[in-house]
Amino acid sequence: MAPQREWFEKDYYKILGVPETASAKEITRAYRKLARELHPDANPDDPTAEERFKEVSAAYDVVGDEAKRKEYDEVRKLGPLGGMGFGGAPGGAGAGGFGPGAGSFNFQGADLGDLLGGLFGGGRRRGGGPARGTGPQRGNDLEAELHLPFREAVAGVTTTLHLTSDMPCGTCHGTGAKPGTGPVVCQNCGGRGVLDDNQGMFSFSTPCPACGGAGTVVTDPCPTCRGSGIERRPREVKVRIPAGVDDAQRIRLKGRGGAGRNGGPAGDLYVVVHVDPDPVFGRDGRNLTLTVPVTFAEAALGTRLTVPTLDGGTVTLKIPAGTPTGKVFRVKGRGVEAKKGTGDLLVSVQVAVPSHLTDEQRQAVEALAATLPAAPRQHLGV
Repeated sequence: MAPQREWFEKDYYKILGVPETASAKEITRAYRKLARELHPDANPDDPTAEERFKEVSAAYDVVGDEAKRKEYDEVRKLGPLGGMGFGGAPGGAGAGGFGPGAGSFNFQGADLGDLLGGLFGGGRRRGGGPARGTGPQRGNDLEAELHLPFREAVAGVTTTLHLTSDMPCGTCHGTGAKPGTGPVVCQNCGGRGVLDDNQGMFSFSTPCPACGGAGTVVTDPCPTCRGSGIERRPREVKVRIPAGVDDAQRIRLKGRGGAGRNGGPAGDLYVVVHVDPDPVFGRDGRNLTLTVPVTFAEAALGTRLTVPTLDGGTVTLKIPAGTPTGKVFRVKGRGVEAKKGTGDLLVSVQVAVPSHLTDEQRQAVEALAATLPAAPRQHLGV
């Protein structure tokens, strides 16, 4: 992935409030905390919340991805001009100019107009097309939250998200022009989207002020979107949630985010899944957990327990005599199915102590206590 201009300008670690040495888990934890605090739905009266939320999401999109983070760190080490061989010291090539050791960038086969344009928003592109940073623009990445019942999260489900976001205008289909018309070639730049400014050995290009770098202008704008080609409206997005999704897991839907502008691609949609607890089962990674109460007599004498499984079936466990409370029995292959394999069902035995006894029960317990050895606490020394 090519470095973006924002990589030179923004400190994504500072935005997320983590050091540059933060681990992937620390970065994810910081992002989730900020995303919850800044989500527009949680801050309906704060007009800045949405912009800050987008900034945090953009930061996590880079440093939360191992490959992008590595590239970002390399770019940050070079500084705004370091990668091009420009040094900060005055003097000739040996003092930070174009000579050997001046920087790490290899100029062989490079277009200087492209390099300068990538940093300053201008630059001539090969083929005479629009300048870098103008023309087609990628849409915003979006984030949505999805709450799922425990059993649907384990089994996987296809569901529908209801969003309100930027979409191509339904009237002009994204052209920005009134139906029956269309954008026309910009007369100021001849459709190139840039204007050249020759400065001796260098030629700089700047975005055309008449068309904003698009190369075309809309003379008769669409009445719905007023020429932007974008309108904000409700929409439905079908999403396939894989089996075994974890609570707080973030799923990326490529190209399902905000609409691009001037023919640019749509952004991505990130779905954060929240799994509701189940009244019977719990979860530990790929393993399902189940707590089963037993009586003192069952634990002391041994018994057979029939317990449910998540698929609606049952399994029978042999509980040996003298089983202590908290003892865990493993049922292989009855856990959560995931890409890395299926987990187990972990059944924890819990001795149920009655809170009220009848006279007959009390007499029986007292008779039993009289036959038992002293309380097993002598090792405490008190």
